[in-house]
Amino acid sequence: MVTELDTGLMRLIAAIVANDEPTVSTLLRATPQLARARAGVAATRDRAREYYYSDIEHYLYGGDTALHMAAAAHRTPIVRQLLGVGADVAARNRRGAQPLHYAADGKPGSPAWNPAAQGETVTALIAARADPNATDKSGVAPLHRAVRTRCAAAVAALLAGGADPQRPNKSGSTPLQLARRSTGRGGSGSSEAKAEQAEIVRLLQLHGTRQ
Repeated sequence: MVTELDTGLMRLIAAIVANDEPTVSTLLRATPQLARARAGVAATRDRAREYYYSDIEHYLYGGDTALHMAAAAHRTPIVRQLLGVGADVAARNRRGAQPLHYAADGKPGSPAWNPAAQGETVTALIAARADPNATDKSGVAPLHRAVRTRCAAAVAALLAGGADPQRPNKSGSTPLQLARRSTGRGGSGSSEAKAEQAEIVRLLQLHGTRQ
């Protein structure tokens, strides 16, 4: 059953994706609890397409909050607005991902990619006490995501915020090992992704990683 809060959250998420700050403000003033609400209706294996937001190239998953989506969209002013009205920076969705995990994701060269905004969003979340070394249910930390998606600005912000450059993922791979491998993601062979990859390797080596 879809509740009134579910409907309000979907409206808030649509405004976040559209980068419509005035509407976000109006919705939060009217219903402040939307800042902490969790998505009860979201993408599943059978119903994924309707919960895919092509403007930010991201799905809405069960348990996601508005802060998850603002982080994924790299909407730093909206992230700060949500945090200011009580959004939970450590909220986990059904996959165990926190907003910082989503802020670390990106796709170099895509229309939605904005590395400066991404780095600012990561920094804002860490300043609000997001744990840069938190792992999701797959044993993946935000730094692993940033490395695999070839987002150097996110890697730099995470390292500056205390992410452990030596921390292995659940499979035992360190960030530097991930940085040197093919990711298998679409677009990972683009010129933009390769340039990001080289910068990520440099950043990790500057922080003392050797393997």
